[in-house]
Amino acid sequence: MATDYYAVLGVQRDASQDEIKKAFRRLARELHPDVNPDPKTQERFKEINTAYEVLSDPQKKQMYDLGGDPMGGAGRGGGFGGGFGNFSDIMDAFFGAASQRGPRSRTRRGQDAMIRLDIELDEAAFGTTKDIQVDTAVVCTTCSGEGAAPGTSAQTCDMCRGRGEVSQVTRSFLGQVMTSRPCPQCQGFGTVVPTPCPECAGDGRVRSRRNLTVKIPAGVDNGTRIQLAGEGEVGPGGGPPGDLYVEIHEVPHPVFQRRGDDLHCTVTIPMTAAALGTKVPLETLDGMEEVDIRPGTQSGQSIPLHQRGVTHLRGGGRGDLIVHVEVQTPSKLDPEQEELLRRLAKLRGEERPTGQFQPGQQGLFSRLKDAFNGR
Repeated sequence: MATDYYAVLGVQRDASQDEIKKAFRRLARELHPDVNPDPKTQERFKEINTAYEVLSDPQKKQMYDLGGDPMGGAGRGGGFGGGFGNFSDIMDAFFGAASQRGPRSRTRRGQDAMIRLDIELDEAAFGTTKDIQVDTAVVCTTCSGEGAAPGTSAQTCDMCRGRGEVSQVTRSFLGQVMTSRPCPQCQGFGTVVPTPCPECAGDGRVRSRRNLTVKIPAGVDNGTRIQLAGEGEVGPGGGPPGDLYVEIHEVPHPVFQRRGDDLHCTVTIPMTAAALGTKVPLETLDGMEEVDIRPGTQSGQSIPLHQRGVTHLRGGGRGDLIVHVEVQTPSKLDPEQEELLRRLAKLRGEERPTGQFQPGQQGLFSRLKDAFNGR
């Protein structure tokens, strides 16, 4: 019975080459004879090696999928000779993917930076422009980011001869194996700086305070971050800068509470004003306006002022200003006020719907209002 190479590697028949390679590397690390010397495990290791040799080769894979024998009857259970389809895949399974060859650059991109900016409610509602100061790394002007003192330059590392890595030969079950690692003298750069710049100590950058202008769009809220591309930290070796993020913090307002793009506030009125109705002046974000309190308004009712809230950050229009009414009941009454209330209660008799008065009650409410206001 023919061997199911897909089952050997534990992959589906429609698996990609990347999936096949990952499955092989995982099994190779698990079943390698140096890791697990059990004879049965060694046979299993030979099987996955043969399966990978077939499935990693497009021509052999096609022949196998069509029912042919790509190994000619000689590949099953092969040893370490023809059995290994790709020696580098075996090495990757144990030592990881091959490192990038050659010296690494001293110039790298800088990190992103973030600062917090406090703004007022009206600035968040309508947008504004702010001048800010940022303390970030900038290119060293003394060495122009090179890291070497003026009049000097970086020199080729004499240990790795500019390759950025050194090689070492070790013996293993495969014979002599050559491995590479970053050069310990130049840290993989391939060059050394004998005389570092005195200003930046060879880093190619120094810290500096800069002034920037940031535009705050209308509708921002607590936690909103504004990205300023290229205004972050300059990278080592004078590399390109990262980005600067400005995080918005909205200062609490003494009158309004923000909920999304709607604003809420509370106005307190005496019970006579709630019964008779009145107009209450209110300073909104758009200026002074009068809130119409209708007769019979109850404590806890809310009055919406449309399009008086915060501008929507995305899309047009604004939220609303919701005015919550709190009716204040007097805690102390003088004899005249108490008498007026008793007369009102007597005139009303049974409780009637709010805002409806018997003949004569309207005038009594007005006298009550005058008495309370003159208190």
